[in-house]
Amino acid sequence: MALITEKLRVIMAIDPSRAEIDFGGVDYTWGQIAQAVKAIEAALDEIALPREARVGVMLRNRPGHIAAFLAVLSTDRSLVTLNPILPDDKLKSDIESLGLPVIVGDAGDLARPGVADGLAKAGAAVIEIGARFEGVRWLPGYERPRPDLEIKLSEGVAIEMLTSGTTGTPKRVPLSRDAFDASFAGFTRYERGREFADAPTLRSGVTMVANPLTHIGGIYGCIGALMAGRKIALLERFTVEAWVGAVKRNKPKVAPGVPSALKMILEAKVPKEDLASLSALISGTAPLDPAVVDQFLERYDIPILGNYGATEFAGAIAGWTIDDFRANWSAKRGSVGRVHGNMEARVVEAETGVVLDAGQEGILELKGEQLGNGGAWLRTTDRAVLDEDKFLFIKGRSDNAIIRGGFKVHPDDVARALHEHPAVREAAVIGVADDRLGAVPAAAIILRDGATAPSEAELSAYLKTKLLPYQVPAHYRFVDDFPRTPSMKPSAPGLLALFAAS
Repeated sequence: MALITEKLRVIMAIDPSRAEIDFGGVDYTWGQIAQAVKAIEAALDEIALPREARVGVMLRNRPGHIAAFLAVLSTDRSLVTLNPILPDDKLKSDIESLGLPVIVGDAGDLARPGVADGLAKAGAAVIEIGARFEGVRWLPGYERPRPDLEIKLSEGVAIEMLTSGTTGTPKRVPLSRDAFDASFAGFTRYERGREFADAPTLRSGVTMVANPLTHIGGIYGCIGALMAGRKIALLERFTVEAWVGAVKRNKPKVAPGVPSALKMILEAKVPKEDLASLSALISGTAPLDPAVVDQFLERYDIPILGNYGATEFAGAIAGWTIDDFRANWSAKRGSVGRVHGNMEARVVEAETGVVLDAGQEGILELKGEQLGNGGAWLRTTDRAVLDEDKFLFIKGRSDNAIIRGGFKVHPDDVARALHEHPAVREAAVIGVADDRLGAVPAAAIILRDGATAPSEAELSAYLKTKLLPYQVPAHYRFVDDFPRTPSMKPSAPGLLALFAAS
């Protein structure tokens, strides 16, 4: 049994009357959470679902969905994350392909026409949950898995986690219980006076969770708060008004904010007194402009503690502490923080793999128990510099992925969807700079002979049926031909120049 499983079971039983989740200004207690968890556990036991069996959960940032993943993790079953913001046909395809014996979701998602059709074909038993603990029940007609459905085990895996930027059948990374234990052990060392091995207890303070639970940042923050015994201020989605309201109600010392959200807070000119409880902000998921950090310091005297991680790493592997920030930000400006003590990092020359000296730029490689790869070095797709004090500087990507407000967009996925449009002969997609989101996809399009150019609104509406919202291009250009390399491939520098000129 993993430590996270033990801790979750013990903490849920300490004080049922204490408020644990603030959602939209309403508090929900540990007792309400535990009641929903027990109801889901009882349903899974009723069909004799074995330990380490896979359970799919359509995760939204709602209290009932926290109970759902707690019920899975606290019984040593494997959580398979399903993303309900996918278009109906994509979510339907995902449901049908996974071979899950049980799927959990709320009534609204389960009733979507495409989803209902996918459930019928998948053969899974289906548990309907209330978004705010309004009850747990078997969906009528879906009380048991189809008799011929093979129940496969996912041994040692806590979560099969969706990565961002996926289309079609989502890419999932299996995160083991051992990897999660190691990841949270490393992260806990960044908190004064606390060790991961400490006995489970309830603590003061509040953890805000604004990132989607379908992505590593959201579920990592949520599980971390639960295991620490801290109250959660849960936001279904980020808006400046909702975020500031949660800060004012709960008075956390630390709050999260992706770079695009931090820029929105600055632009909104939030009064300093509204953020008076905060001693720091934590930011990850996307590159953080040092100028934003400086502006927050100047206006609010609040440090922004950046970090660096990924789904494949089972969370963060480097980050700033408040003490490090106050002592080193001016000298280490732009760093994502110091590499965690439980991790090893090195920078190598891309072609030869030769390890480079401190201060030289190359490709980042990592080694550590939380990577779950048997202690081998893992090569990332990030260009980096590691200095003599183990502060890490991320310089960009060695692949062509676009990071839009923390979400990964692969240009080939967008181009592939554009190629399905009847008016499009060829499309090329590139990331262009954006003041708020860091980067956004931009599409250059060559039309078929005789085709009429669709409007940008028509193209966006078409793509929203095939892609996630953040994958849809922010800019379009119709061209007779692309700038091309000698091998006739679209030229990335040429495409960047094309959009810069227009």
